[in-house]
Amino acid sequence: MNTRILSCILAVGALATAHAQNGEIALKATNRVTISIGGIPDNEVPQISKVYTISDNGTVNLLHIGEVRASGLKPSALQRTIEQTYIAREIYTRPTVTVTTDDSASTARMIYVVGGIKGNGTVPYSSSMTVLKAISAAGGFSPFAKPSKTKLIRNGVTTEINLKDISADPSRDIKLQPEDQIIVPD
Repeated sequence: MNTRILSCILAVGALATAHAQNGEIALKATNRVTISIGGIPDNEVPQISKVYTISDNGTVNLLHIGEVRASGLKPSALQRTIEQTYIAREIYTRPTVTVTTDDSASTARMIYVVGGIKGNGTVPYSSSMTVLKAISAAGGFSPFAKPSKTKLIRNGVTTEINLKDISADPSRDIKLQPEDQIIVPD
């Protein structure tokens, strides 16, 4: 039983490490991104360089090339896609595109912490967010919490984690992703 739990923790940790290595999160519909472009005629820069909201169908609409799929791509992949599309259609020869995410409160991604926590609810996601940091931001454990039976739900997959072990060795703390759910039983 303990071997299975350890295997699950290591698997989640490996996924979190892979995610944290590049620090990027896949974009989704309704996210806001700032697209900046250089290497094109000055009079066209303001028509492209601005803030876009990814449409419900997962695209952004750009000058000369129309709809470009953004949902599911990381910002760096969207940059390459836009540059390559402008070059392939022979619109610009050397465009330089930068895509950044808008982290304003209205578009912030969240972590959900519930159960044996003093302040149940949502915690704004940051790229350095871990399970213990999220629980601390949510108010910490309630007096009746059972941290050894905590569950992390990511993309519909539930993993049981023992936060007592992680508290004893913080290097084992798990990096979180947006929309992760943490359930601390009480």
